[in-house]
Amino acid sequence: MKSVLILSALALAGGHAAAAESLDPVNPSGWNTSAELGAISTSGNTVGTSVTGKIDAKQETAKWSNEYILAGYFKDEEVTDDDGSRLRERSAQRYSASAKAGYKLLDDDHGKLFALATHVDDRFGAYTRYSTIGVGYGTQTYQSDTHTLDVEIGPGYFRGVRSEGIVENGMTIRGAAALKWKLSENAQFRQNLSVERGTSNMHSISETAILTKINSTMQMKAAFNVRNDTVVPADKKNTDTQTSVTLVYSF
Repeated sequence: MKSVLILSALALAGGHAAAAESLDPVNPSGWNTSAELGAISTSGNTVGTSVTGKIDAKQETAKWSNEYILAGYFKDEEVTDDDGSRLRERSAQRYSASAKAGYKLLDDDHGKLFALATHVDDRFGAYTRYSTIGVGYGTQTYQSDTHTLDVEIGPGYFRGVRSEGIVENGMTIRGAAALKWKLSENAQFRQNLSVERGTSNMHSISETAILTKINSTMQMKAAFNVRNDTVVPADKKNTDTQTSVTLVYSF
């Protein structure tokens, strides 16, 4: 929560800055791909390694807007065993993939029918596996020189495996929103939020981020991610958070 407040304060501070060309890829017809990577390695009294990465590929055609995302995160730590020996232990591991196909009803972003499929494999999460499929309608509800706001809504179906092995499945209703705010010529604020409401659980994912342009293809990204489930096993927490700083390369 503190990180969200810090990022929001930075966004408000830059809200009146002049906007220049977008930080987003500018190819309106074809592929726009970005790859981001961040890593931390510690030694001495605390030994460990954590790596986070993501590939986001978007395809634009006259009638279709498609997006494919692969992401991963893991963390290894050195711990002391009962007999005093030290060993490396995996303390976090999450991989995710998603694909979305959007059919443009109009020539701009104001109206799309979409189909979406996602899968998450989280070794230490409340749900070790979580898969969804869905359809719906998306549109850009607001656009200015410095802001865009896109929203989506539609029904879907999920299948989840909880950490104690219980399998859950059922219908869901999904809503999502994506805000982009150009703070200055070289900086952009983003807020992405998706919420899936099922019969027994509400699953939500949020990313709050600031991107700063280094050059025409490279950006620095500071992000705060939140994953929340309203119903979890007794030994798990409802909310997982991740704060990261990554380099983003667009091509």
